[in-house]
Amino acid sequence: MEIKKSVISILASNKPDVLARIAGTFSGRGFNIDSITANVTGNPRITRIIITTQGNQDTIIKIEKELNRLVDVHQVTDLTSLDLPLREMILIRMPMTGENHEKIMEIVDRYHGEVIETGSGYGILELTGKKEDMDNALSSLELLGIDDFVRTGSVTL
Repeated sequence: MEIKKSVISILASNKPDVLARIAGTFSGRGFNIDSITANVTGNPRITRIIITTQGNQDTIIKIEKELNRLVDVHQVTDLTSLDLPLREMILIRMPMTGENHEKIMEIVDRYHGEVIETGSGYGILELTGKKEDMDNALSSLELLGIDDFVRTGSVTL
């Protein structure tokens, strides 16, 4: 069977240990989580968790069944076939001097990002977009000297 990227949305109780049990469902079966994001929904008792993983169709179905058995999981939805927009966000801290400032701004503009903070010789950039675009933006900016960055997992509705 063909291995493919899958995106799973989970609505679960916003309680301690629920996220750990969900992640444990994957690790207990030897499956890797490529990215995971979680946050409270409009209902403060419910958390939405978006997980990207890889596996064949049978594997994904098994994971969904296991997740649905967890007491505090209310809904599991495989979003893979719905062709929904997936987005990631990156915050990047890097030197912004006279010589590289213009090049950095060209890259930031190309990826519809913004400089959200500047200090003495550095800037913090915010970029949001498709995973592939964020990979390309990071590759371009690495050539100019990234000090540090943090990246979210994929999110979608």
